[in-house]
Amino acid sequence: MTATAPPVRLTQYAHGGGCACKIPPGELEAVVAGLTATGPTHPAAELVVGLDDGDDAAVVRIAGGQGLVLTTDFFTPVVDDAYTFGRIAAANALSDVYAMGGIPVMAVNLLGWPRDVLPAELAAEVLRGGLEVAHEAGCHVGGGHSIDDPEPKYGMAVTGLVDLDRLIRNDAAVAGTALSLTKPLGVGVLNSRHKNTGEVSAEAVASMTALNAEASVAAVAAGIRAGTDVTGFGLLGHLYKMARASGVTAVVDAAAVPYLAGARQALADGWVSGGTRRNLDWVRPHADLSAVGEDEALLLADAQTSGGLLLGGEVPGAPVIGEFVAQQEFAVVVR
Repeated sequence: MTATAPPVRLTQYAHGGGCACKIPPGELEAVVAGLTATGPTHPAAELVVGLDDGDDAAVVRIAGGQGLVLTTDFFTPVVDDAYTFGRIAAANALSDVYAMGGIPVMAVNLLGWPRDVLPAELAAEVLRGGLEVAHEAGCHVGGGHSIDDPEPKYGMAVTGLVDLDRLIRNDAAVAGTALSLTKPLGVGVLNSRHKNTGEVSAEAVASMTALNAEASVAAVAAGIRAGTDVTGFGLLGHLYKMARASGVTAVVDAAAVPYLAGARQALADGWVSGGTRRNLDWVRPHADLSAVGEDEALLLADAQTSGGLLLGGEVPGAPVIGEFVAQQEFAVVVR
């Protein structure tokens, strides 16, 4: 009898997983410090959104009141299944265009693959998953770039279009507006559990592969102009960046924040990534967390992958989790 080879677990070939493998926010800001004031002497196009406040994508002005949205995102496997990994990575990359109120129109693949360790057939499955999600979004995929890499990595560089009069950006939050979140949290702890035990969360996979297209359209239709998406820096990290850039304070009602099934149990079992702990360490000096315990703070800082939109305003079907108020001592207050 021929022995059957055990299935390949992609997460075992990566030191981290998904957006939790991002460079910590504080380190990243130090790396890019000083780059925001630079630019070409004779620019070919007007830069509308750049590096200044760490927005989700760059935007340049083109004819007809339109903006060209440009972004890229890639990461190490967050799940073991290659096809699902491709779907998640593509949805995550496309999300940055949706977070700006835009529509993705063209993507190119970014693939790193340990070709002497993992079969090419698995890489093909990753690309197939990414292609299917891009097509679901109405977005073309036109080639890309690949390298031989010790760790598997996949993502996309995406170009989109946006009406500049309806652009959503992270520095436009206004005191007196509601704070809405379009996907539940908890992906990070569930993915950490998956990496360590092999236990798959169907709810987490469904959340990560769901496009933010409808939420983006609804936000634009509602006249919302302030927003971002929640990924590797967690809800607290992205909210801190948004409040800081806008000169307001964000007040979060912890009891109103939605979580995926099993997230609290995964936290209780200790499946907290290093990225989540670094997020909380970075935000803590700028946030009043006195009303919640350490576990709740960790969930609010949980490093998400392909998370929902965090919006300054109300959209149908999305829970309101707080509000923006006039700037106070702390950029973020959790009550």
